[in-house]
Amino acid sequence: MTWEVLSIIGTIAFAISGAIVAMEEEYDLLGVYILGIVTAFGGGAIRNVLIGVPVSALWQQESLFLVAFISMTLVYLFPQKMLPHWQRWGNFFDAIGLSAFAIQGALYAVKMNHPLSAVIVAAVLTGSGGGIIRDVLAGRKPLVLRAEIYAAWAIVAGLAIGTGLAKSPVQLYILFIVVTVLRILSYTYNWKLPNKSLKTETL
Repeated sequence: MTWEVLSIIGTIAFAISGAIVAMEEEYDLLGVYILGIVTAFGGGAIRNVLIGVPVSALWQQESLFLVAFISMTLVYLFPQKMLPHWQRWGNFFDAIGLSAFAIQGALYAVKMNHPLSAVIVAAVLTGSGGGIIRDVLAGRKPLVLRAEIYAAWAIVAGLAIGTGLAKSPVQLYILFIVVTVLRILSYTYNWKLPNKSLKTETL
C-alpha cells in the first residue's frame, strides 16, 4: 500500500512539475503533455533498465498514466491569472516528487534483493532521472547537476531504506516527509554543495 501511495504522489507531483516547466517555456499543449509524462515516468524507465526490470513494465501502469494525464490537464486548464501561483509551487511539487520516487525506487531495488549500492542508484535515478530529462528538453541546466542540493536527498532516502533504518509504512512516510522538508529547506535557504569553476576571470 505504501508503494502504491508513493507512486501516485510522485506521479502527480512530477507530472504537474513537468507541465509547469513546459508552460514557463511556452510549449504548446502537446509539449505540456510530453514534458509532464517524461518527468513522471522517465526516472522509473531509466531505473528499470539499470536494475534489470523489463522496460515493458512501464506500460503496465495504465492507472498512473491516467492520473498523470488528469493532473496535467487540470494544471493546463487552470485560469491564466492564477498560473503565477502555480509557478511558485513548481519547486514544491518537484520536492514531493523527488522524495516519493526516491523512496519508491529504493523499495523496488530492495524487493529485488539488490545490494546497498544498487538501492542508492535506484533511489537517485527514480527520484531525479525524470527531472533531468525534463530540464534537458526544456533547455535548462538540470537541477541535479548544479551546486544546489538535490540528488543528495535521494541518496539519503536510499541509505535509510537500504540499511534497514526505514522499513515499516510509518517509517517510510516519516522518511518521505523528512526528505521533502530537507529539499524544500535546501532551495528556500539556497544550500549548496561545494563546487569548483575552471572559468578564468577576464579583465
